[in-house]
Amino acid sequence: MPTNSINQTVLVTGASSGIGQGIAIAFGQQGANVIVNYYSDEEGAKNTLDMILKAGGQGFIYKANVGNEADVKEMFKKAIAEYSSLDVLINNAGIQKDSSFADMTIEEWNKVINTNLTGQFLCAREAINHFQSKEQTASVANAIGNIIFISSVHDIIPWAGHVNYASSKGGILMLMKSLALEVAPKKIRVNSISPGAIATDINDDVWKDEEKKKELLKLIPYKRIGMPEDIAKVAVWLASHESDYITGTTIYVDGGMTLYPGFVDNG
Repeated sequence: MPTNSINQTVLVTGASSGIGQGIAIAFGQQGANVIVNYYSDEEGAKNTLDMILKAGGQGFIYKANVGNEADVKEMFKKAIAEYSSLDVLINNAGIQKDSSFADMTIEEWNKVINTNLTGQFLCAREAINHFQSKEQTASVANAIGNIIFISSVHDIIPWAGHVNYASSKGGILMLMKSLALEVAPKKIRVNSISPGAIATDINDDVWKDEEKKKELLKLIPYKRIGMPEDIAKVAVWLASHESDYITGTTIYVDGGMTLYPGFVDNG
């Protein structure tokens, strides 16, 4: 695993559990300063921070609703005041509010879009403003800032009964690409990681149930459910100088879920 994240300062949104927690801990293992954002699960955020500190990193927890502009501005202000600078934003916070389309309320639509898409816009905008304020002393080979959007295979796979969620992830795909194109000349890198089925609390009713798990595995050619660590390893690499020539790209970490598994036996 790359070791040049030492001395990086990394802000991870939605880091109190699941994928965000795994990514935050992985950066802590690299010696980074990690801002652990959370909204409702303070205990989970504290657990994340404890594991970061035990791993050799530094950091603090910060409560903020990523869909609230004032909260986001204050969070970035605190991060930069604490560590003088910010190097990496992991735009991870996301929620699900599932419903059939005909029964979906405007509240269910707005809540998911506000957190999953508007929240990633607000955090990315603050990060870009900070990165652009840095003195451009980086070498030709090194970016001055790095944003990684955590999306989902449902940025390209339709998902019935989850239209708000899939729409938010599809929006992230074009948000990431458009932003990457705009800021690449400024030596700022922007990419996405799109996980497939990952064993987290949000879907534990599936992977802890043997029958549901069996059905889920039919959608995964690699025949295992991913772990947060699978995403974390990619995030640490994508934030490192080893991946410096990569921008505007989505890496699908999904065990082959996007490979149309129904055609594994010729359809």
